[in-house]
Amino acid sequence: MENRSAPRPDPAAARPLAARLWIYQRERFPVAQYLPMVAAFAFSASSWSRACGGRGGFVGRPALLCGMATSFGLFLLLRLFDEFKDREDDARYRPYRPVPRGLVTLDEIRGCILATFAALVAINAACDARLLAPLALASAYILLMWREFFVPRWLRRHPVAYLLSHMLVMPVIDFYATGLDWIHGGEPMPRGLFLFLATTFLNGCVIEIGRKIRSPEDEEPGVETYSFLWGPRRAAAIWLAVLAATLALALACCARTGVLVPAIPLLGLEAAVCAMPAVLFLRGRRCGPAIELASGVWTLGMYWLVGVLPAATAWWRARG
Repeated sequence: MENRSAPRPDPAAARPLAARLWIYQRERFPVAQYLPMVAAFAFSASSWSRACGGRGGFVGRPALLCGMATSFGLFLLLRLFDEFKDREDDARYRPYRPVPRGLVTLDEIRGCILATFAALVAINAACDARLLAPLALASAYILLMWREFFVPRWLRRHPVAYLLSHMLVMPVIDFYATGLDWIHGGEPMPRGLFLFLATTFLNGCVIEIGRKIRSPEDEEPGVETYSFLWGPRRAAAIWLAVLAATLALALACCARTGVLVPAIPLLGLEAAVCAMPAVLFLRGRRCGPAIELASGVWTLGMYWLVGVLPAATAWWRARG
């Protein structure tokens, strides 16, 4: 059933832009939630690249801060461009969101996009101009996603193709993050890099599928969740299969850096705990939000472990 109710005017719409953007981020891009994940993302990618290249340790603080800020900005751009992509569906089915209810306008969102792009270029030019190349690659892919690769209707009819094409942005951004090590350091691209990028791609699928699994009574009109498209049980089973595949690739990444033995129990335990909401969902429990939470917990823990374990193990061996 369609939701054609007109949005109520937002009383906060009269506030200054900064105050309205603060409300916007709280609803659509919670900084407190995304910062740890993005920090883990950039830290893990650069640290794994160093370990895989036999260099060990961590990238310098300026490069790491640049990478964290850039990764955060790129994920923010994904959210901001979504406001344009989804404006018709939001106005029709989700009038409670910030743009249709008038909290912020699309012109203001456009200004935030331009400001974010300008900041990312400035940050990377100041850190190392060579990083502008992978930044341009990631930015170009985000723009293609915004245009839905110029085949929006076809993608809408093929949800799996939509999922896969959009989740490719994860390894594209991770390619930039690994470059904090090898591009910034003037080193050759590490062997096994595509294994790490494949792990990132599957991890993106874990997040994307996990946030769109709901019990039948929690489905919203106009929201094409995977539980609606595939059925609740099948969606949960696919999520578990993708989680297992991501675990296998994460362990392969740890094998490349010589830390497979400590990684098996740590990553295995984390995966088992994170899988529990989906197992309960398969048994009829109403725990769709818990699957989304588990996706985030898995992402955060997996990235930290894959990035930290090689350096921690090398430090322990050197100490002994």
